[in-house]
Amino acid sequence: MEGIVTERAGQKITVLIPEESKEYRGIPLGKVRKKEKIFAGDYVEGRVVDSQTFAIEKVKERKNLLIRPPIANVDRVVIVSTIQNPPFQNYLLDNLLVVYDFLGLETLIVFNKVDALDETGKEELKKWEDIYRNAGHKIFRTSAQTGEGIEELKNELSEGITIFAGASGVGKSSLISKITGVELKVGEVSSKTERGKHTTREVRLIPFRNGFIGDAPGFSRVEALNFMEKEEVRNHFPEFLRYECKFSDCMHLNEDGCQVREALKKGEISCERFKSYLKMIHEYVDWLNEVCS
Repeated sequence: MEGIVTERAGQKITVLIPEESKEYRGIPLGKVRKKEKIFAGDYVEGRVVDSQTFAIEKVKERKNLLIRPPIANVDRVVIVSTIQNPPFQNYLLDNLLVVYDFLGLETLIVFNKVDALDETGKEELKKWEDIYRNAGHKIFRTSAQTGEGIEELKNELSEGITIFAGASGVGKSSLISKITGVELKVGEVSSKTERGKHTTREVRLIPFRNGFIGDAPGFSRVEALNFMEKEEVRNHFPEFLRYECKFSDCMHLNEDGCQVREALKKGEISCERFKSYLKMIHEYVDWLNEVCS
């Protein structure tokens, strides 16, 4: 029989057999136990031993494996941010977008807690929405409190394995609870650091429509260069790809005939996004202050 690993917490493995709509305790056998690491999202083959136990005899080949959080066979990532409480971190969002695009995953940007924004926050939200929409990303506004945007988001998550990513405290667990109807532990934002406190410790997949939604630990830092070479980063800023530079290996720094730099001067590419790019590749250009004054 075939199943999918819906939870991996320490030594505990939970396997869902879709044709039975039933979960079992997964026990790896033989070579699997000795040689394979098993993750949430893994498709496995084996047999039902008794009413509570499934013997795992084979782990099927994965199409991908994320390390943070550790989930296999992911189709899309919902990157959740807030404008206030905790404050928006555009560099974190840009890193996540670049890394997940490099890994070949669909990405959706969600601005959560929009019901709690003051007037300054609303203006800030509009600014960042425009920047990311112009860059070619899908944007959603949500509120787990009022339900705003929840149905629209649900329709995007009907199939495959979806995970929610972003800094702790942005409301990932609240959103997942609202979408799936499964109550998850929700954290608060520390008044001292203005950052979220980690509440999710293990990884599990919650069945949702024809797919699964992953509840996984939040994180507050990821660096693109831990995943790819410096020269690769520019290929994962979709707005850069609209322009054809004089040289195909143009890094958009000080090269002649750089059309990305021209687009930046015209305001077609946002200064905030370009600054994130430079920070990611650890570069500095002396002309930036003139263009982005």
